[in-house]
This record gives sequence, structure tokens and C-alpha cells, in this order.
Amino acid sequence: MASAAGAEPTVLGMGLRSGSGAWGAGGGRAAASAMDAAVDLAVHPSGLVPTLQNIVSTVNLDCQLDLQQIANSARNAEYNPKRFAAVIMRIRDPKTTALVFASGKMVCTGAKSEEHSRLAARKYARIVQKLGFPARFKDFKIQNIVGSCDVKFPIRLEGLALASGMFANYEPEIFPGLIYRMADPKVVILAFVSGKVVLTGAKVREDIYRAFENIYPMLVQFRKRQQYR
Repeated sequence: MASAAGAEPTVLGMGLRSGSGAWGAGGGRAAASAMDAAVDLAVHPSGLVPTLQNIVSTVNLDCQLDLQQIANSARNAEYNPKRFAAVIMRIRDPKTTALVFASGKMVCTGAKSEEHSRLAARKYARIVQKLGFPARFKDFKIQNIVGSCDVKFPIRLEGLALASGMFANYEPEIFPGLIYRMADPKVVILAFVSGKVVLTGAKVREDIYRAFENIYPMLVQFRKRQQYR
């Protein structure tokens, strides 16, 4: 996780950068659209709803696979066994990436919802079936949900770290964000001085929402006041 402390990096392989993606121009439009929708304050007392950025799921195709055959026959597939022991496959709808292993295990990443993750995994399984393998669709599981939110105010990370004790780690010379490991729900939160927040480690979206609501009062408490000259 080491990076220059002057900028928010791609976080934990999640593809989130402060100047692009969810927080770029398109993300701004999406956030504005989300704000226009009615927010259930019983679920989101803060009035803010974290946006799901990445769903990681796994499924067992329950058969041995010839990865070289898949790479040679499937569209948008690549395989370099010297670098990685899986075929990397991509589809555009839903826009996702799959890692397919010879054992029949598959990892699907990049979906923005649980439903899209399952749909994408089924599409990859169907592609493998069409190539002549007796692929099944067993033990589909959501393994990780990543969400993000912008609280719209700067945060005093040093104060937050001191107040959080053993739950937080803040070493700006190594990583510019504060890492907060929440016990219940079991979610890791990355908070940046800009007010950007990333939440990861959940297996259900409700835990993303609950973790954000749990930490939001602390973020407000350590809101950095504007200095006027």
C-alpha cells in the first residue's frame, strides 16, 4: 500500500482514484443523480449513501478445465501461465473480469451490484459450457463488496487516529489515508483528508451502509475547519 503521500492512490486494487472513475466527472454526475433520489433516513441517517464500486464473487464450475483451449477459443480471453495460473476473461455487459482456474474455480470482479455479479458469473459459465466443458454453477458467493462515499468536508486524520486507538492506523509517510478496522460490522474503512471514504471487506451491502453510519459521526467530530485570513 506504499505510495506517495501527496495523492490518493488506487486503493487495495479497487481502481478508485480521486481524479477518475467514481470520483471523476462521470462519478460526479452519478452522485448528483443519487442525491436526487429519496434517501431512506431510517437506513441512512447521515443522508449519504455509499456507492458500490466493486463486487468480488466466486463460483465453482465443478469440472477440470483446459485453460489453453479456453484462451484460444473464447473472445476477450488471455492466458500467460508463466505470469498467472488463470485465464483472464472479460465481458462488456455487465462490465466485469473473470479469473478462471484449471480446477474449475472462478473469481468475478468489477460488477457494481450483487445481481450483476451473479449475472456476469453465469455468462462466463455459459461461455465455458459452449466450449465443450461440462461446467456447472455451484456455490456462488459474494466474497467482498467495496463502496465509496464523499462526506464533502476535509477530515483531521491525526485527531481521528488518536481518538480511535487500536482500531486505526495512520502513517501518512507510507499511505495517505487512515485505515480503520471496524469490528462490527467487520469492514475496513479508508478515510482521506479530502473527505473521500472507501469501505471494503463486507459480504452484504447492508454492512457497507452500517459501517459508514457508524463512522460518520466521528468524521463529523474531526471535521477540519476552514481557515480564513
